[in-house]
Amino acid sequence: MVRLTRVQQQERTRTSVLAAAREEFTEHGYALAKVDRIAERAELTRGAVYSNFPSKRALYLAVLIDMVENAPAGEPPPMSPMSPRSSAEVLGVFARTWLERLPLVDDTASGGRLHLRSLAGVLDDEHARTVLAQLVRLEALLLAIPLESCEPTQATPARRVRLAELVLTLLDGSGHLAESAPGFGDPFDLARACEHLSGIDLADTWTPPYLPYVAPARPCGDAWDPPTGLADRISGERADLGADGLITVLGVGRLAAAEEAVRSARPGEQVTVVVVTSDAAETGRLVRLRVTDLIGCLRRVFAPEAWRRVRLVLDDEALAAAAIGLTDLDDETESAVRVRGGAIVARAHGRGAAYAASTADAPNGTRPRSARS
Repeated sequence: MVRLTRVQQQERTRTSVLAAAREEFTEHGYALAKVDRIAERAELTRGAVYSNFPSKRALYLAVLIDMVENAPAGEPPPMSPMSPRSSAEVLGVFARTWLERLPLVDDTASGGRLHLRSLAGVLDDEHARTVLAQLVRLEALLLAIPLESCEPTQATPARRVRLAELVLTLLDGSGHLAESAPGFGDPFDLARACEHLSGIDLADTWTPPYLPYVAPARPCGDAWDPPTGLADRISGERADLGADGLITVLGVGRLAAAEEAVRSARPGEQVTVVVVTSDAAETGRLVRLRVTDLIGCLRRVFAPEAWRRVRLVLDDEALAAAAIGLTDLDDETESAVRVRGGAIVARAHGRGAAYAASTADAPNGTRPRSARS
């Protein structure tokens, strides 16, 4: 008889709980699901379930993550080989890819909600809703970056964040309608609507009014020993934190500041956005779910090069934050360092940290060229 190690036993228990929970949520939905029934399905005790997942919400989010991360890799909807990949065309492809999550005709109501990655009734507190609002801002940036690369002939590509917000609003709204009124709305019409949104002039610019008042970064020459083993969620590869560039650490209440890092970074330098949370079980899983789900769609539409030098790290164990010297982390954490030649040459904390760190040694206080876009 082969004796399982403790780690193997924990993994087997976790797998059993996830399988049982998926059955329970599919049959009863989130609100009516019972942890006791999940334990019975898994042939485990209630305590064994809670030793792996501290709450029903954490377990539900874990089930959704498992579904997203282990879903078969689909092919992107076809694009016309004779036309350029304009922002309108890729938005149509992205929309059709995203809409694959809509419930199928023969899905049960609860099963359809699970397939839709529904969070209705799950995020029932102010903190969770606040985090979700920040997450949507980050999602819009992740979609906007490759959209802006669809216009390489322009000296300064137009900002497309507001366009991305509109598209995600339309798609998320269709998901809510599919949940409450199954069968309403034609996916092909929705995809065509997303294509046409690209032609709206939103006069979109990035001009934060607080930049002139940002406190300067502190110049330094600290040794930089970057942590290894962290993954870049955009590419799926190892995140190289040793390269020259800007590293911004953001709490889940400051995710909207990720755009500041992208816009402020100097041409040619790597931008790494590190997300930290003190609640990995629920908030961390919510961030992982939304980011993984969206990027899964984006990868089927855009080549990895579309994000240029942008990296996104979910630092649940605060390894990158600790390497930078951050210990007191919370939802409002906003800190940045600039790395050059294997050393940290500037540090900044608080609002505008990314901008301050990136412009620390710019002559006469001028901002980098990318910050004007």
